[in-house]
Amino acid sequence: MSYSIVFRDTTMKDISGWADAVAAGLPGVTLARADDLDPETVHYALVFNAPHGFFAQFPNLKLVINLGAGVDALLARDDLPDLPICRLADTNMKRTMAGYVLFAVLRYARDIPVFERAQRRGEWYYVHPTDPDRIRVGILGLGHLGAHAAAEVARQGLQVQGWSRTPKEVPGVRSVHGLDALPDFLATSDILVVVLPQTPETTHLLDAKRLAMLPRGAKVINVARGAIIDEPALVDALASGQVGEATLDVFETEPLPADSPLWAMENVLITPHLASVASATSAAEQVIDTIRRFEAGEPLTNQIDVARGY
Repeated sequence: MSYSIVFRDTTMKDISGWADAVAAGLPGVTLARADDLDPETVHYALVFNAPHGFFAQFPNLKLVINLGAGVDALLARDDLPDLPICRLADTNMKRTMAGYVLFAVLRYARDIPVFERAQRRGEWYYVHPTDPDRIRVGILGLGHLGAHAAAEVARQGLQVQGWSRTPKEVPGVRSVHGLDALPDFLATSDILVVVLPQTPETTHLLDAKRLAMLPRGAKVINVARGAIIDEPALVDALASGQVGEATLDVFETEPLPADSPLWAMENVLITPHLASVASATSAAEQVIDTIRRFEAGEPLTNQIDVARGY
């Protein structure tokens, strides 16, 4: 084989694991960063948040594989030719997402932020735990990652419901679908977890009006895309107490600007977009299989429907 794979993810400093896995699975194929490759040899791209103009330098590009579940950054851009886009959907990404969601949900279910603030005051402060089955958790999005996270939260005995655009079934989870069902879903979610893909339909889905539908003091966890929530509206809701707490892993602009009011809000926990991250250990096999399928003219797994946006 005489082609190469360009790797682009600035958050990942060491890509030797990816390069070694590809070399083992696709002998003769090189995976490297753009500066270390002849652009003419690049047939495949493995990317996360590639900047505008990135793809234009590779005239023989055939396929793009996204280093994550969300592909909104790859859609409707003029530097990417009309070619297939696939996303990763490996077991480790499901586990890491479910682990992050479970941590964030249980942190609120057990009132941990209250104790964190009491510790900073040097105060021994007791809050009696709430029975898990009285805590209503809403999972907004029941796709590959959301369904797995919902099932894990339900296993803890919490009252879990899920919302999706189309009907979905998850064991142990009450599921509703469609925009007509959204107001009641929000009104009955003490802890709201956002796991939706970003599409034109979901951008600012949670605006000021819909945030006001939540029970007062509700907790919001966003592990999807920042633009699904109207950020200024969320800041206002956090300041007023309509939203009591928020755990935010994603933002409309990343990195989160230094002047964002979210940084200084005591009722906000910020993490740098790491709830679910692909690793070579678990995902390289899927990348190799996708390329083999493409080379053989076989149907691709996890190919994106550009019209739907996921």
